Amino acid sequence: MKKNASQSGFPTIVSQTEWETELNKLRVKEKAATRARDALAAERRRLPMVRIDKSYVFAGPSGEVSLLDLFEGRPQLLLYHFMFGPGAPGWPEKGCDGCSMFVDQICTLAHLHARDVSFCLVSLAPFPKIQSYKKYMGWDIPWVSSAENDFNKDFGVTTDEGEDFGLSVFLRDGKKVYRTYFTTARGVESLGSVWSFLDLIPFGRQEEWEDTPPGRPQFAPYVWWRRHNEYGA
Repeated sequence: MKKNASQSGFPTIVSQTEWETELNKLRVKEKAATRARDALAAERRRLPMVRIDKSYVFAGPSGEVSLLDLFEGRPQLLLYHFMFGPGAPGWPEKGCDGCSMFVDQICTLAHLHARDVSFCLVSLAPFPKIQSYKKYMGWDIPWVSSAENDFNKDFGVTTDEGEDFGLSVFLRDGKKVYRTYFTTARGVESLGSVWSFLDLIPFGRQEEWEDTPPGRPQFAPYVWWRRHNEYGA
C-alpha cells in the first residue's frame, strides 16, 4: 500500500516488496543503458582521426613545451580546455567555477597512467596565473598556458566572449599526433571517473570483453587494477 511521504516532494512510501519490484524494473532499463553506452564507446573507438601538423608551443612549469611533450611519453592524451582567460567566469583572479568543479572530480591520474593515458589542462591565462590558481585549488594535474599560440582558436574552443571549454583526445604514433575525439557542453558533465575517460580514448579500457578494432591492446579484465600508489610495485 502506497503512502504519501511526510514531507512534500519526497518519494512515495511503499513496502519492502513493492520497493524491490520497482527497483528491479528500473534495473532492466539501467542495464540497457549500460549496454548502449558500451556500444557507443565501441563506435567511438572506430572514429577516424585527423593529423595535427601545426606546431604549438605552450608555457609550463619547466618553460616551453610542445603538444607532443604533453603526452609525457605515453601514446594517448586527454586534454581539458579549461576556461581561465579574458571573458571567463572569475577572471582575472580565478578560473571558471564550472571548470573548477569538473577538475575537482577527476580521478587519481595513476589509474589513467596505468592504461598509457596522460591528462593535462590548457588555458589562455598566462602561466603565472595558472600556477597561482592551481596552488590555491590544491591540484597537481599538469596545466599549461596557450596564451602565446592559436591552439584554442584552431581547436574550436573560443566564443565571442573569449575562451570556451571542452575535452579533446589525442593519439600519437611516434612524433605524429592525431586528434581522435572532442566533446563539450553536457558531454563533459558525467566525466571524471577512470572508466568514463577510458571509454573516450582509442584503446579503450584494453579489456578482452570490449568490442574494439583488431590490433588494439586487450588483456584480461580486473587484473590490472591497483591501489593508486601500488602501480609498478
